[in-house]
Amino acid sequence: MSTKLRRTKASVVGDVSTYLLLALYAAFMSLPLIYAIVQSLKPYNELFLFPPRFFTRNPTLMNFRKLFDLTSTSWVPFSRYVFNTVLNTILGTVVHIISAAMCAYPLAKNKFPGKKTMFNLVVWSLLFTGGVTEIPVYLVMSYLGIVDTYFAYWLPEIAATMGVFLLKQNMAEIPDAMIEAARIDGAGDWKILWSIVMPSIKPAWLTLAIFSFQRNWNATAGSYIYTETLKTLPTALSQITAAGSVARAGEAYAASVLMMIPPIIFFIFAQSSTVKTMAHAGIKG
Repeated sequence: MSTKLRRTKASVVGDVSTYLLLALYAAFMSLPLIYAIVQSLKPYNELFLFPPRFFTRNPTLMNFRKLFDLTSTSWVPFSRYVFNTVLNTILGTVVHIISAAMCAYPLAKNKFPGKKTMFNLVVWSLLFTGGVTEIPVYLVMSYLGIVDTYFAYWLPEIAATMGVFLLKQNMAEIPDAMIEAARIDGAGDWKILWSIVMPSIKPAWLTLAIFSFQRNWNATAGSYIYTETLKTLPTALSQITAAGSVARAGEAYAASVLMMIPPIIFFIFAQSSTVKTMAHAGIKG
């Protein structure tokens, strides 16, 4: 009985320690978000105090009011920037998921020469950052004639390989017997992909949607877009706040908070799927 009691106490101590560690880690990870929110609520005379103060004594929404006043004076309507951002975010996310699914399915469930080499190329491409491929991407866009058009925002999403990797790894977990049964019933690859495979890996493409939404929401395409009416909200806000880097520091924090809200909301609705997908992504190579 005493042994069982000791085990129970040890289990309780272990659980409490785990929760405390997770709470400490969560608090540490949330500090940048809290700091940005607090800074956006500080009046100008508190932004540059020395020594700096983490929390504000006189919170105010003046930074947000000033930001909205500045955006209202732009010769391009603020709603135009919002429209461009929403349109390109939705198109970019949808195009990325569709193209990634169409590429991942044959890599996961079909047999053809060069399959392993193609997947290795997908994996190797994940090693390169956007800065490395920026010049080749621009040359391709220039050849296609899509520089300074809406296509420059979302068309490159077709070639984004992160989604191919995630979906392929999860599609590989689907039993081949399920695919064969669908083929016996007369279903083609197109119907199998969208009616059987994609519903079965919903956590995977929801995770992909989170990443793609965040990337497209914050996209500026500064190297490809020059016309003001085609620019997005991040570009407009950065231009407004950069005009007075010190004088508009509060407005810059307010802009960063506003830009964080949609990705956070989207993540909250789909976050339960992220852990499941990451757990499966590294199982099969």
